[in-house]
Amino acid sequence: MSARFRASLKRLINLYHPKTWKAKGINWTIGLMVATLIVALTVLAMFWSREPRMFDVQQAAISRLGGDDKKLVTGHATTGALIKVMETLLDKPGGYLSNDITPPTVFLDNIPNWEFGALVQARDLAKALRNDMSRSQSQSLEDADLAEAEPHFNFDNDSWLFPPTESKYRAGIVSLEKYFLRLSDPGRTNTQFFARADNLRDWLATIEKRLGSLSQRLSASVGRERVNTNLAGEPAGQQSTPEPSYLEVKTPWLEIDNVFFEARGSTWALVHFLKAAEIDFEQVLRKKNAVVSLRQVVRELEAAQENIWSPIILNGRGFGFVTNHSLIMANYVSRANAAVIDLRNLLKEG
Repeated sequence: MSARFRASLKRLINLYHPKTWKAKGINWTIGLMVATLIVALTVLAMFWSREPRMFDVQQAAISRLGGDDKKLVTGHATTGALIKVMETLLDKPGGYLSNDITPPTVFLDNIPNWEFGALVQARDLAKALRNDMSRSQSQSLEDADLAEAEPHFNFDNDSWLFPPTESKYRAGIVSLEKYFLRLSDPGRTNTQFFARADNLRDWLATIEKRLGSLSQRLSASVGRERVNTNLAGEPAGQQSTPEPSYLEVKTPWLEIDNVFFEARGSTWALVHFLKAAEIDFEQVLRKKNAVVSLRQVVRELEAAQENIWSPIILNGRGFGFVTNHSLIMANYVSRANAAVIDLRNLLKEG
């Protein structure tokens, strides 16, 4: 430690000595405390605004089985990935931020939107687990724990109290963990995960719609006039109210970064869920020769998770001088969406 640094540190410490406060007066002391609070909250906000890292879905499932990979059965990877994603939302630095009403979280919107994007994908997978993957046919009984977990995850995402959102989501995690453990219990043959092509295809159909919507919202960051194709290909199609032939679509300026980080959270969760699906649906994918197609989807989604080096989300226009982060994200999301469509067709016809 250099002498200059030690001297600077000593001067900084002296600022907080009661003798200094007495000598400087009450106004100076209050100003110092306010400045200190602002700096502390800024540092805390920067720390809490970091996006969680990726995790190994197979290892996450094995760790829940006490490290015994021999207990791993079909369904563990997907269910374990869903549990881990929900735990990450609640236990990352700063915890769950979407429902906070105190500084510095009340001034943050990037991570809350990231949380919402991941939450939407988790809700979709929880619904698919309850309605399709855990049931052999439409007339079969639904799993009791999954029937409890899904509504818990669909609880209001920004409830601060009575009850807080976190309590509902943790209750959903507990129900998922019960289902997870019963999957490998030989005595609970009524607990199943059916890795069938139709189950995977139905879930992918939901993913396709989510990615398509995100792509459109991201592309609308620059504002474009588009042709109304809502009833294209349906000569007898009707809609509730008439619309103009050309529509002006533009994301409000203050919401551009919100949509961007929602897409980041959504693609982050999807990477894990699809990697887990590759494990659980391995036989189906290999039979349909669709493993490479699934990996291509994951590859496009992983590209959307590259580091952001700019301190702000830039919104340049077209081929302008300044880049447009939303359009770059829209490119990755659109490519992933196209790959999902190809994968669904392959599962249906392959």
